[in-house]
Amino acid sequence: MEHFILFAGTANPELAKAIARQLNIPLGECVSERFPDGEIAVRLLEPVRQKSVFLIQSTSPPVNDRLVELLAFADACRRAAAARITAIIPYFGYARSDKRHGRREPIAASMVAEVLEAVGIDRVVALDLHAPQIEGFFRIPVDSLTAVPTLCEALRNRLPPDVVVVSPDTGRVQMATQYAQRLNTSAIVLHKQRQSATETEVTHIVGDVGDRPCLIIDDMISTGGTLARSIEALLNAGARPDITIAATHGLFIAGARAKLSHPSIRTIFVTDTVATQETDWQQLQVVSIAPLIAKAIQRFLSDGSMSDLF
Repeated sequence: MEHFILFAGTANPELAKAIARQLNIPLGECVSERFPDGEIAVRLLEPVRQKSVFLIQSTSPPVNDRLVELLAFADACRRAAAARITAIIPYFGYARSDKRHGRREPIAASMVAEVLEAVGIDRVVALDLHAPQIEGFFRIPVDSLTAVPTLCEALRNRLPPDVVVVSPDTGRVQMATQYAQRLNTSAIVLHKQRQSATETEVTHIVGDVGDRPCLIIDDMISTGGTLARSIEALLNAGARPDITIAATHGLFIAGARAKLSHPSIRTIFVTDTVATQETDWQQLQVVSIAPLIAKAIQRFLSDGSMSDLF
């Protein structure tokens, strides 16, 4: 145990504490502060020489601040002679910028991957990356875990027997299939067209939702706009007004709660990859992925197989 140490950034300290409890160890002591001009200053209060260091930090909003804080911690660990640095990034920001839509645009996910490597990070762990090809942007090992089994266990006894799994777009078909297989049901797909960076329109539905309750799944809930339009399309297609939502990352920004206050929504399940501020939202259920991440850390330390965690 003395050969590894966990440090937590400021993005989600409660998740980091839960992971430490699962491993039966204390979190490493560190400080993250701000200069008056907004610059981030971090300091390790424990030695890391020749230790395996795990940095726990989601790059959730404010994304740039969280990212720079992670980079600063990694640089501090490298300069303090850590043997190995693993960045555990439960929510990987900039993941939606995985390709160019025009000739004069960056691929920000690739840029972030290069910067993480440049500061000395040896391995990255993330959950349900928005685009699987992001793994290919790295030259270091990337373990993209999934919260689907964890969410399915939480959902199993909370769903109507005739529920159908709904993929909100073609990009989530594989995830919807995993949910359907684990919950012993079928899946349908919504086809949509993106109108802008924040606006989408459902064009047609592949599958029958007539008089059936729906479980809409996704990797993240950001503004809630896509889900709101998905619900409208399902109800117009005859779905029962009994809808459950499950997503790995609950960002809930820019009025998402208002958009998801539809009377047909029964419950919204998310994990704690992103710290939620919605403490009084009765429909919201937060499921912890701390046990999953703790298992991954144990496998790293024992050189064990990761295959059953994906």
